[in-house]
Amino acid sequence: MNLGVVVPTMELGPGPAVLREYAQTAQELGYTHLVVQDHVLGVDPAVHVGWDRPYTNMTPTPDPFIQSAFLATAMPGMELVTGVVVLSQRQTALVAKQAAEVDILTGGNFRLGVGTGWNQVEYQALGADFHTRGARSEEQVELMRALWTQPSVTFEGKWHHIDAVGINPLPVQRPIPVWFGGGADALLRRVANMGDGWITEPQVQTRKENQAMLDRLFGFAEELGRDPASIGIEGRIELVDNPTEQAVLAALRDWHDMGVNIVTLSTRAVGLDSPQEQMDALKKYMNVASSL
Repeated sequence: MNLGVVVPTMELGPGPAVLREYAQTAQELGYTHLVVQDHVLGVDPAVHVGWDRPYTNMTPTPDPFIQSAFLATAMPGMELVTGVVVLSQRQTALVAKQAAEVDILTGGNFRLGVGTGWNQVEYQALGADFHTRGARSEEQVELMRALWTQPSVTFEGKWHHIDAVGINPLPVQRPIPVWFGGGADALLRRVANMGDGWITEPQVQTRKENQAMLDRLFGFAEELGRDPASIGIEGRIELVDNPTEQAVLAALRDWHDMGVNIVTLSTRAVGLDSPQEQMDALKKYMNVASSL
């Protein structure tokens, strides 16, 4: 099983030295990938009264492409994953350009995880339409794949009109793998239709719920005439919902038994509030995984 970890940016803080140490520790212990997250803006709950979502303007959230570029130099050869970039609130060509650069810096060890997000306030602040985000993301992926594989692109879509332009340099992977994150049926259909893989919904934690979502995804793929085995799956284990070593081991076994061989552990928001505690957790849970 390939075991990765979500970079715990809140606990590590913004400094480059500790981020480098954390990443190198993960690589030395045998973790196969690091997942970096995305939010451009955080809501001020003092103004948006009643806000109950986890991200605010006080939540440290580095830019995923800049952080990935830095991490690529810290631990060469380790896979980096965005988990996930809120694609529909960003400019498509700019995402394609930034992703291509990260892919080059990682030597082709990059997966672009994308999603549609949930923060309407953030969408508004970035000048993007929240209500068309799902359909628009499909066109965005189509355009990005053209930009990653062709030196000159002409594209006519509903939201994009591109006249003989291209990005340079092109990425190592042509195209870069695009994995969708989320849990709605519309998202699962999108994965089945055009995704290289699915990053499972982190809020879904039980074996029964995860298996049901996998079954729906594979059913949608079969309806479209696609082999379900061609879709990559990344399982997620949130330590906040699996607080003991036994619970983590059981969750790993569940994913293994469901045929999922890429799993990411999140150690955020569980009281491991110092960088050293986070790095100690890396060793602890790799030892747990080794007993699988």
